[in-house]
Amino acid sequence: MQRFLDLFIAGPILFVALSLGAGGPAAAAMMGAPVSLAPLVRAVAPVVVGITVTQAPGTPAKSGPAGGVAEAAGSGFIISRDGMIVTNDHVIAGAARIMVTLNDGEQFPAKLAGADDLTDIAIIKITSPHPLPTAAWGNSANAQVGDWVLAAGNPFALGNSFTLGIISAEGRDIGDGPFDHFLQLDAPINPGNSGGPAFNMAGAVIGINSAIVSPSGGSVGIGFAIPSNSARPIVMALIAHGEIARGWLGISVADPSNGAGQGAQITGVEPGGPAARAGLTAAEIVISVNGQPVAGATALTRAIASMAPGTKVRLGVSDNQHIFDLPVTIDRRPVQLGE
Repeated sequence: MQRFLDLFIAGPILFVALSLGAGGPAAAAMMGAPVSLAPLVRAVAPVVVGITVTQAPGTPAKSGPAGGVAEAAGSGFIISRDGMIVTNDHVIAGAARIMVTLNDGEQFPAKLAGADDLTDIAIIKITSPHPLPTAAWGNSANAQVGDWVLAAGNPFALGNSFTLGIISAEGRDIGDGPFDHFLQLDAPINPGNSGGPAFNMAGAVIGINSAIVSPSGGSVGIGFAIPSNSARPIVMALIAHGEIARGWLGISVADPSNGAGQGAQITGVEPGGPAARAGLTAAEIVISVNGQPVAGATALTRAIASMAPGTKVRLGVSDNQHIFDLPVTIDRRPVQLGE
């Protein structure tokens, strides 16, 4: 798995033109493919932006071959006329300077308005002298495997680009975080596409392009997008509050080593954290939260992180096959820490 945030190197780029094969528009129409996406692209292009990031001091410097200058790049899309833009958290994490390039070439500095690393969603804000076009949210629950999808973004920092594919699968968990539930797309997407929108054929955003699986680092037709129905409430909360207050137990966990497959085994306990105060210790296994079975370490992280700090929970705990209930009051999750 690879995030799309990547580095682009100043220098020559070789472009290879590929034939679309025999058949032409008539054959495409017979197969159910759109004859032309030009009207759709014209309609949605103004909401797609390119993002370039200068890393904060202290970030390890990176350069290309022969000392070429490298710069981080990503994508986003406008969701309010006053300049709110959705992107990925990993695109802007650690940024000292964020620049946004609109589809017409206008450039604006941007400020971070909110971010949530667990869902990899961030909001940045630009100030434009004129109202901006906005993307429309689609209902990802209506998306089906086999539906056409138009992926947009800023691959390799070349500028806004569009590719066509289908939804290949739903509900994919790629081990990238506790809230993995991606749409899998086969539309070609590459480094620099992170944070860009995935549109349905009505021009509504049904996903945020976020990750690829590739042995080479480039598109092999396996990309992943955060579904719009998962992203939209996070976006609204970030606009309202700048962050998501998430619950935290103060433990590190792994899937049980006994092969049972259920529960989350505690591998470490944060001194002074909620778990330590409640008496949880390493090697114990959390098997339920408020009576609901825990199906592994990721499931426990997801359950706790979804709760508000200060929530009182009842954990089912197994210690050498002795099962007991333990009340715990969860705390606020520190940035970049575990459960």
